Amino acid sequence: MKTSDRLHALPAQLALIADVLRLPRARLRFERALNPELVERTHALFTSPHPRCKLVRFKSLGVALLDLRAYRDSAAYLRAVGRKDYAGYQSRRARAHGYRVAEIDRNRYIDDIHRINTSLAQRQGRPMDPSYADRAEHFVAVDSFRYYGVLDQDGRLAAYCDLGIYGDFAATDHLLGYKTSDGLMYLLLADIACRLIDEGRLNYLMYDTYLGALPGLREFKKKLGFAPYRVRYSIH
Repeated sequence: MKTSDRLHALPAQLALIADVLRLPRARLRFERALNPELVERTHALFTSPHPRCKLVRFKSLGVALLDLRAYRDSAAYLRAVGRKDYAGYQSRRARAHGYRVAEIDRNRYIDDIHRINTSLAQRQGRPMDPSYADRAEHFVAVDSFRYYGVLDQDGRLAAYCDLGIYGDFAATDHLLGYKTSDGLMYLLLADIACRLIDEGRLNYLMYDTYLGALPGLREFKKKLGFAPYRVRYSIH
């Protein structure tokens, strides 16, 4: 890069640094007792150097978190995200179309999951990983994971989320659904948040990061109540 190009890019870089420094901070705790091998492996991944910037940890800047402690109960959360086009509003629309959320046994929905996985060639402007084209023969439930699905009025799976519990926080793993305007993805994540809030055991729900996400996905997270954080991890 030429010196003139570097100087031209400098204001944007300085603005990004300033934005990062203003991010609220969160401390997340991993707990080995939940699933020793998985927790150790995930902690190592989250605290490893970022592939595009070795000076920062992989999941440390701009991490999308929902602070579950900020809401007295699920009703308070739904009120907070209740305005038009936000998660509470979209969830009501989805329920009006006959959708509901349930914990699922993925082996009952192998074909539905495969159809969802192959329903789009691209998501968020990126090609789907080729592994999603493979039809699973059997799913093995992982300790400390929960599996949620959105079912339509005929009992067919329309979206699903594999949710890992790692300590005082949970994080989305696989999260996919059909592309519709019915609000079903809002319903899925808002319902999960409501369950976790009412259980009162966890402090945060994580949904990947804001960095690298397209504007549409960042707006989706915002309407669910997620915000970007600077995160530090401990493991016990």
